[in-house]
Amino acid sequence: MSHSPDTADSPLGKSTTYVDQYDASLLYPIARAPQRAAMGIHGQPMFFGADLWTAYELSWLNLRGKPQVAIAQIMVPAESTHIIESKSFKLYLGSFSGTRIADAEEVRQRISQDVSSAMWSGGEKRATAGVKLVLADDFDNAPLHELDGLSLDRLDIECEHFHPAPELLSSAVEEKPVEETLTSRLLKSNCPVTGQPDWGSVQIRYAGPQIDQEGLLKYIVSFRGHDDFHEHCVERMFTDIWARCHPTKLSVYARYTRRGGLDINPWRTSHPGPMPASIRTARQ
Repeated sequence: MSHSPDTADSPLGKSTTYVDQYDASLLYPIARAPQRAAMGIHGQPMFFGADLWTAYELSWLNLRGKPQVAIAQIMVPAESTHIIESKSFKLYLGSFSGTRIADAEEVRQRISQDVSSAMWSGGEKRATAGVKLVLADDFDNAPLHELDGLSLDRLDIECEHFHPAPELLSSAVEEKPVEETLTSRLLKSNCPVTGQPDWGSVQIRYAGPQIDQEGLLKYIVSFRGHDDFHEHCVERMFTDIWARCHPTKLSVYARYTRRGGLDINPWRTSHPGPMPASIRTARQ
Protein backbone atom coordinates (compact mmCIF):
# COMPACT_ATOMS: atom_id res chain seq x y z
CA MET A 1 0.00 0.00 0.00
CA SER A 2 1.39 3.41 -0.95
CA HIS A 3 1.63 6.45 1.25
CA SER A 4 -1.74 8.25 1.13
CA PRO A 5 -1.60 11.34 -1.07
CA ASP A 6 -3.01 14.64 0.15
CA THR A 7 -6.45 14.49 -1.47
CA ALA A 8 -8.67 15.42 1.48
CA ASP A 9 -9.79 18.66 -0.16
CA SER A 10 -9.77 17.40 -3.74
CA PRO A 11 -12.94 16.49 -5.68
CA LEU A 12 -11.73 12.91 -6.17
CA GLY A 13 -14.27 10.35 -4.98
CA LYS A 14 -16.86 12.97 -4.06
CA SER A 15 -20.18 14.08 -5.48
CA THR A 16 -19.42 17.07 -7.64
CA THR A 17 -21.22 19.99 -9.21
CA TYR A 18 -20.11 20.49 -12.80
CA VAL A 19 -19.69 24.10 -13.84
CA ASP A 20 -19.64 25.41 -17.40
CA GLN A 21 -17.98 28.78 -16.86
CA TYR A 22 -14.21 29.02 -16.99
CA ASP A 23 -12.66 28.59 -13.53
CA ALA A 24 -8.91 28.09 -13.12
CA SER A 25 -9.32 27.56 -9.36
CA LEU A 26 -10.77 24.09 -10.04
CA LEU A 27 -7.29 22.67 -10.65
CA TYR A 28 -6.10 20.77 -7.57
CA PRO A 29 -2.32 20.26 -7.22
CA ILE A 30 -0.81 17.41 -5.19
CA ALA A 31 2.81 17.60 -4.04
CA ARG A 32 5.18 15.05 -5.56
CA ALA A 33 7.61 15.08 -2.62
CA PRO A 34 5.75 12.82 -0.12
CA GLN A 35 5.36 9.95 -2.58
CA ARG A 36 8.96 10.32 -3.71
CA ALA A 37 10.14 10.33 -0.10
CA ALA A 38 8.22 7.07 0.47
CA MET A 39 10.35 5.57 -2.32
CA GLY A 40 13.56 6.88 -0.77
CA ILE A 41 13.88 9.83 -3.17
CA HIS A 42 14.92 13.01 -1.38
CA GLY A 43 15.93 16.19 -3.16
CA GLN A 44 16.75 15.98 -6.86
CA PRO A 45 15.60 12.63 -8.36
CA MET A 46 17.93 10.54 -10.51
CA PHE A 47 15.45 10.89 -13.38
CA PHE A 48 13.73 13.60 -15.37
CA GLY A 49 10.91 13.49 -17.89
CA ALA A 50 7.28 14.57 -18.14
CA ASP A 51 3.66 13.62 -17.60
CA LEU A 52 1.94 13.64 -20.99
CA TRP A 53 -1.82 14.20 -20.72
CA THR A 54 -4.39 13.87 -23.49
CA ALA A 55 -7.77 15.57 -23.00
CA TYR A 56 -10.45 14.29 -25.37
CA GLU A 57 -13.42 16.23 -23.98
CA LEU A 58 -12.41 19.85 -24.53
CA SER A 59 -15.07 22.22 -25.85
CA TRP A 60 -15.84 25.94 -25.65
CA LEU A 61 -18.05 28.50 -27.39
CA ASN A 62 -16.86 30.95 -30.00
CA LEU A 63 -17.90 34.57 -29.69
CA ARG A 64 -21.17 33.81 -31.50
CA GLY A 65 -21.98 31.00 -29.09
CA LYS A 66 -21.21 28.14 -31.46
CA PRO A 67 -19.53 25.15 -29.74
CA GLN A 68 -15.96 24.33 -30.74
CA VAL A 69 -14.13 21.05 -29.99
CA ALA A 70 -10.48 20.05 -29.81
CA ILE A 71 -8.16 17.46 -28.31
CA ALA A 72 -5.56 18.91 -25.94
CA GLN A 73 -2.09 17.44 -25.43
CA ILE A 74 -0.57 18.77 -22.22
CA MET A 75 3.00 18.28 -21.01
CA VAL A 76 3.73 18.65 -17.27
CA PRO A 77 7.49 18.40 -16.60
CA ALA A 78 8.54 15.87 -13.95
CA GLU A 79 10.64 18.57 -12.29
CA SER A 80 7.49 20.42 -11.22
CA THR A 81 6.71 20.30 -7.51
CA HIS A 82 3.13 19.11 -8.00
CA ILE A 83 1.02 16.82 -10.13
CA ILE A 84 -2.55 17.76 -11.08
CA GLU A 85 -5.32 15.60 -9.61
CA SER A 86 -7.16 14.14 -12.60
CA LYS A 87 -10.78 14.75 -11.59
CA SER A 88 -9.99 18.39 -10.87
CA PHE A 89 -8.41 18.57 -14.33
CA LYS A 90 -11.62 17.18 -15.85
CA LEU A 91 -13.74 19.72 -13.96
CA TYR A 92 -11.41 22.53 -15.02
CA LEU A 93 -11.58 21.55 -18.69
CA GLY A 94 -15.35 21.19 -18.39
CA SER A 95 -15.58 24.77 -17.18
CA PHE A 96 -14.67 25.92 -20.70
CA SER A 97 -17.84 24.38 -22.14
CA GLY A 98 -20.16 27.36 -21.64
CA THR A 99 -17.50 30.05 -21.96
CA ARG A 100 -17.20 32.30 -25.00
CA ILE A 101 -13.59 32.56 -26.13
CA ALA A 102 -12.21 34.32 -29.20
CA ASP A 103 -10.21 31.45 -30.68
CA ALA A 104 -8.34 28.19 -30.03
CA GLU A 105 -5.08 30.00 -29.35
CA GLU A 106 -6.63 31.81 -26.40
CA VAL A 107 -7.85 28.45 -25.05
CA ARG A 108 -4.37 27.00 -25.43
CA GLN A 109 -2.77 29.95 -23.66
CA ARG A 110 -5.23 29.80 -20.75
CA ILE A 111 -4.62 26.08 -20.22
CA SER A 112 -0.85 26.57 -20.35
CA GLN A 113 -0.93 29.46 -17.88
CA ASP A 114 -3.31 27.75 -15.45
CA VAL A 115 -1.58 24.37 -15.43
CA SER A 116 1.80 26.09 -15.10
CA SER A 117 0.57 27.92 -11.99
CA ALA A 118 -0.95 24.79 -10.47
CA MET A 119 2.05 22.52 -11.02
CA TRP A 120 4.28 24.88 -9.05
CA SER A 121 1.51 25.60 -6.50
CA GLY A 122 2.58 29.10 -5.56
CA GLY A 123 6.32 28.46 -5.80
CA GLU A 124 8.81 29.74 -8.32
CA LYS A 125 7.88 28.71 -11.87
CA ARG A 126 10.94 27.04 -13.39
CA ALA A 127 9.19 25.62 -16.46
CA THR A 128 5.93 26.04 -18.35
CA ALA A 129 3.34 23.43 -19.19
CA GLY A 130 3.40 22.66 -22.89
CA VAL A 131 -0.02 22.63 -24.56
CA LYS A 132 -0.97 21.66 -28.11
CA LEU A 133 -4.52 21.67 -29.44
CA VAL A 134 -5.53 19.25 -32.18
CA LEU A 135 -8.48 20.89 -33.93
CA ALA A 136 -11.45 19.01 -35.35
CA ASP A 137 -10.27 19.25 -38.97
CA ASP A 138 -7.17 17.26 -37.97
CA PHE A 139 -8.89 14.49 -35.99
CA ASP A 140 -8.75 12.11 -38.94
CA ASN A 141 -4.96 12.42 -38.98
CA ALA A 142 -4.54 11.44 -35.33
CA PRO A 143 -2.33 8.31 -35.31
CA LEU A 144 -2.90 5.10 -33.36
CA HIS A 145 0.10 2.89 -32.61
CA GLU A 146 1.19 0.34 -30.04
CA LEU A 147 4.37 0.92 -28.07
CA ASP A 148 7.47 -0.18 -29.98
CA GLY A 149 9.59 -2.98 -28.53
CA LEU A 150 9.77 -6.69 -27.78
CA SER A 151 6.62 -7.78 -25.98
CA LEU A 152 7.17 -9.46 -22.63
CA ASP A 153 3.59 -10.71 -22.76
CA ARG A 154 4.70 -13.61 -24.98
CA LEU A 155 6.24 -15.28 -21.90
CA ASP A 156 4.28 -18.03 -20.16
CA ILE A 157 4.81 -17.09 -16.52
CA GLU A 158 3.23 -17.95 -13.19
CA CYS A 159 2.26 -14.85 -11.21
CA GLU A 160 2.05 -14.88 -7.43
CA HIS A 161 2.80 -11.25 -6.49
CA PHE A 162 0.14 -8.55 -6.86
CA HIS A 163 1.83 -5.78 -4.89
CA PRO A 164 5.13 -4.25 -6.05
CA ALA A 165 7.87 -6.84 -5.60
CA PRO A 166 11.23 -5.37 -6.66
CA GLU A 167 12.97 -8.55 -5.52
CA LEU A 168 11.70 -10.13 -8.75
CA LEU A 169 14.08 -7.92 -10.74
CA SER A 170 17.56 -9.06 -11.71
CA SER A 171 20.09 -8.67 -14.52
CA ALA A 172 23.08 -10.54 -15.92
CA VAL A 173 25.76 -8.24 -14.50
CA GLU A 174 28.58 -10.66 -15.44
CA GLU A 175 27.63 -10.80 -19.12
CA LYS A 176 28.10 -8.42 -22.05
CA PRO A 177 25.85 -5.33 -21.85
CA VAL A 178 22.89 -5.01 -24.19
CA GLU A 179 20.57 -2.27 -25.38
CA GLU A 180 16.91 -3.17 -25.87
CA THR A 181 13.30 -2.03 -25.63
CA LEU A 182 10.73 -4.17 -23.81
CA THR A 183 6.98 -3.66 -23.60
CA SER A 184 3.93 -5.05 -21.82
CA ARG A 185 0.19 -4.42 -21.96
CA LEU A 186 -0.33 -6.08 -18.56
CA LEU A 187 0.17 -3.03 -16.35
CA LYS A 188 -2.64 -2.34 -13.91
CA SER A 189 -2.77 -0.28 -10.73
CA ASN A 190 -5.58 1.32 -8.76
CA CYS A 191 -6.61 4.86 -7.86
CA PRO A 192 -5.39 5.46 -4.29
CA VAL A 193 -8.62 7.26 -3.33
CA THR A 194 -11.49 5.54 -5.17
CA GLY A 195 -9.94 2.12 -5.78
CA GLN A 196 -10.94 2.27 -9.46
CA PRO A 197 -8.68 0.23 -11.76
CA ASP A 198 -6.13 1.97 -13.97
CA TRP A 199 -5.11 -0.02 -17.05
CA GLY A 200 -1.98 0.66 -19.04
CA SER A 201 0.88 -0.39 -21.28
CA VAL A 202 4.51 0.17 -20.38
CA GLN A 203 7.70 0.51 -22.41
CA ILE A 204 11.15 0.05 -20.87
CA ARG A 205 14.20 1.16 -22.83
CA TYR A 206 17.60 0.50 -21.29
CA ALA A 207 21.29 -0.10 -21.87
CA GLY A 208 23.42 -2.19 -19.55
CA PRO A 209 23.32 -5.70 -18.08
CA GLN A 210 20.54 -7.71 -19.69
CA ILE A 211 17.42 -7.68 -17.52
CA ASP A 212 15.78 -11.02 -16.79
CA GLN A 213 12.59 -10.78 -18.84
CA GLU A 214 10.46 -13.21 -16.85
CA GLY A 215 11.29 -11.41 -13.63
CA LEU A 216 10.56 -8.05 -15.23
CA LEU A 217 7.14 -9.18 -16.46
CA LYS A 218 6.27 -10.62 -13.05
CA TYR A 219 7.34 -7.29 -11.53
CA ILE A 220 5.07 -5.34 -13.89
CA VAL A 221 2.16 -7.65 -13.00
CA SER A 222 2.91 -7.11 -9.30
CA PHE A 223 1.46 -3.59 -9.55
CA ARG A 224 -1.98 -5.13 -10.12
CA GLY A 225 -3.09 -4.58 -6.52
CA HIS A 226 -1.08 -1.41 -5.92
CA ASP A 227 -2.84 1.86 -5.03
CA ASP A 228 -1.11 4.92 -6.43
CA PHE A 229 -1.31 7.62 -9.07
CA HIS A 230 0.06 6.89 -12.53
CA GLU A 231 3.01 9.26 -12.11
CA HIS A 232 4.16 7.61 -8.89
CA CYS A 233 3.80 4.08 -10.31
CA VAL A 234 6.16 4.92 -13.16
CA GLU A 235 8.64 6.58 -10.80
CA ARG A 236 8.57 3.49 -8.56
CA MET A 237 9.24 1.28 -11.60
CA PHE A 238 12.14 3.46 -12.68
CA THR A 239 13.63 3.55 -9.18
CA ASP A 240 13.34 -0.22 -8.63
CA ILE A 241 14.78 -1.16 -12.05
CA TRP A 242 17.61 1.35 -11.62
CA ALA A 243 18.52 -0.01 -8.18
CA ARG A 244 18.09 -3.74 -8.90
CA CYS A 245 19.25 -4.10 -12.51
CA HIS A 246 22.04 -1.48 -12.68
CA PRO A 247 21.45 -0.14 -16.21
CA THR A 248 23.66 2.63 -17.55
CA LYS A 249 20.63 4.18 -19.28
CA LEU A 250 16.96 3.75 -18.52
CA SER A 251 13.61 5.13 -19.69
CA VAL A 252 10.21 4.02 -18.43
CA TYR A 253 7.11 5.19 -20.31
CA ALA A 254 3.53 4.17 -19.54
CA ARG A 255 0.36 4.93 -21.46
CA TYR A 256 -2.74 4.51 -19.31
CA THR A 257 -6.26 4.18 -20.66
CA ARG A 258 -8.43 7.25 -20.34
CA ARG A 259 -10.90 7.94 -17.55
CA GLY A 260 -13.21 10.94 -17.60
CA GLY A 261 -11.94 11.86 -21.05
CA LEU A 262 -8.31 12.07 -19.87
CA ASP A 263 -5.33 9.79 -20.22
CA ILE A 264 -2.06 10.29 -18.31
CA ASN A 265 1.17 8.99 -19.79
CA PRO A 266 4.21 9.43 -17.52
CA TRP A 267 7.72 9.20 -18.93
CA ARG A 268 10.87 9.05 -16.78
CA THR A 269 14.40 8.84 -18.15
CA SER A 270 17.96 8.88 -16.87
CA HIS A 271 19.44 10.67 -19.86
CA PRO A 272 18.65 13.42 -22.39
CA GLY A 273 16.69 12.44 -25.45
CA PRO A 274 13.56 13.19 -27.43
CA MET A 275 10.26 13.03 -25.59
CA PRO A 276 7.99 10.15 -26.69
CA ALA A 277 5.49 11.05 -29.37
CA SER A 278 1.98 11.48 -27.96
CA ILE A 279 0.42 8.64 -29.98
CA ARG A 280 -2.42 6.73 -28.39
CA THR A 281 -2.58 2.96 -28.21
CA ALA A 282 -5.62 0.94 -29.30
CA ARG A 283 -7.04 0.78 -25.75
CA GLN A 284 -6.79 4.52 -25.25
